[in-house]
Amino acid sequence: MPSHGKQFTLYSHSAGPNGWVSVVTYMRRKVALLLEELGLTYETETKYLIFQAQEHKAPEYLKINPNGRIPALVDHKNNDFTIWESNAILLYLVDKYDTEKKFTVTEEGDKYHLIQWLFFQASGQGSYYGQAFHFMMYHPHRVDSAIERYTNEVYHVLGVLESVLSKQDWLVGDKYTVADLSFVNWNITLTGVTFTKETPTFDLEKQYPSVAKWHKTICNRPAIKKCLEIRTKVITASGGQDL
Repeated sequence: MPSHGKQFTLYSHSAGPNGWVSVVTYMRRKVALLLEELGLTYETETKYLIFQAQEHKAPEYLKINPNGRIPALVDHKNNDFTIWESNAILLYLVDKYDTEKKFTVTEEGDKYHLIQWLFFQASGQGSYYGQAFHFMMYHPHRVDSAIERYTNEVYHVLGVLESVLSKQDWLVGDKYTVADLSFVNWNITLTGVTFTKETPTFDLEKQYPSVAKWHKTICNRPAIKKCLEIRTKVITASGGQDL
């Protein structure tokens, strides 16, 4: 066991000097949400990598994650088992520590559908929302065509979710699972200052009511609510703003 005595080490990202919470932290946050749901946060030590110092590209970290990204998780009570990519971490945690199957499914068909939604979240929501915010916030110069393209992709993802959630409460298995949880953090950005400024006519509740209801239900879960309150306090204390 490491000196901190915790079961897990979660590698994350330190907020930048300008006070904004970086886009990449949204990938890490979903892991923190599940750890809280499982009651494992007290067993977790978070290491914040300083991207400006290239700590995520340092040889020591590349031994943990050769992709040089966050998040990555080390399970010290499982022979220092290491895993990276946020949705892969979610699957590992529910397979190994969700013994009551509260946040996963048991039927074979449902298992594949859960994986399906995690793939869609990573390749659809995560990818396109990330590109949208890159061009809205970080690109050296404004490219309106890129902002328009990726904003439309955000709407496409929301449309897919709306088409399903208008017929059922949850994405898979008639219950709340990690598939639902995986979408929370990026959807929070839709009501943030950046997206609101760029898309003044956008209204999640009016345009995608089923998605809005689903998202609100998840955010009101005690574990999720606790994490979001902590996030708000950290951002306020640093004098920064969320996306």
